[in-house]
Amino acid sequence: MDAFGDLLREMRAHGSLFGSSTLTPPWALHFVDGAPLTLCTVLHGAGWIIPEHRPPELLRAGETVIVRGPAPFTFVDEVGTRAEPIACGEFCATPEQGGTRHRLGWSDRGDDIGDSDGGGGGATTLIVGAYPVRGEISRRLLDALPVVLRVASGGGADPVLEHLAAEAAADTPGQQVVLDRLLDWLLVCALRDWIDRPGGEPPAWYAAQRDPVVGDALRLLHAEPAAPWSVSSLAGRTGVSRSTLAKRFAELVGEPPLTYLTGWRMTLAADLLAERGTATVAEVARAVGYADAFAFSAAFKRVRGVSPSEFRRTRAAAAGGPPQQDTWATGAVPAR
Repeated sequence: MDAFGDLLREMRAHGSLFGSSTLTPPWALHFVDGAPLTLCTVLHGAGWIIPEHRPPELLRAGETVIVRGPAPFTFVDEVGTRAEPIACGEFCATPEQGGTRHRLGWSDRGDDIGDSDGGGGGATTLIVGAYPVRGEISRRLLDALPVVLRVASGGGADPVLEHLAAEAAADTPGQQVVLDRLLDWLLVCALRDWIDRPGGEPPAWYAAQRDPVVGDALRLLHAEPAAPWSVSSLAGRTGVSRSTLAKRFAELVGEPPLTYLTGWRMTLAADLLAERGTATVAEVARAVGYADAFAFSAAFKRVRGVSPSEFRRTRAAAAGGPPQQDTWATGAVPAR
């Protein structure tokens, strides 16, 4: 798995689709879900995305924006529209019910869908996917994104839009599953289009993946994070000298290889601590490459600012669960 794929692996749409909704001006939709990531695509027509404390963004047919939450935002036919906003959050399922689920269509009028070069000139068909982001792995990707990310038409996402339009217009068994997977596909394509755009400034780890030496090193670290890596062993696997790897990695990624590895291991460990409530700290330590739970705990606190036990208790309290009693000092491992 490459670094980009690793950060995307926990991002999945699940019942999070706004169906093919025909909106006839004037209209205003106020998204109050607080979703960490929301993908908005106009299939036909146009409208304006108005993020909180940000300038409006015109969204035309075939264009996509990705809005990073949790702040609310609005989608309107025209800036200053006279329409009364519909608070879309009231149609959402709770997280306990599987995430963000919106009503299929806000007007469901059956009108012919019109094309428009600007908001308000005809009917608009909008598809939205709201993405819950679970865990620290996906948050590393969120941290690299702006509040509003715009992707023009004409890129790798265009073929996905054609499939979305066809599926959204149908009413067939399994439609929600197909639409969810198409939204996942669209999200990946849109992110790649935005990162690779001319004049863009991709995250250092993303650009470094294209380097024949550092890219191989990154793939190895992500594929085998628990391996007993040293700069020498990593250089041997990538076919260069130790000094060459150390220099190129630091130049392209912005930190030495083993510093990057420690940060990645602590991200993986944070998710294991939060998700596997019955696992001891010693078990989590071994899972990310530490034979010694004390050494792991020291590294975790150095990187994350709190001990593994404190991190777990904080997460459990935030989730409303009982505090976890860790037995990492004795190295006890729960029965499977």
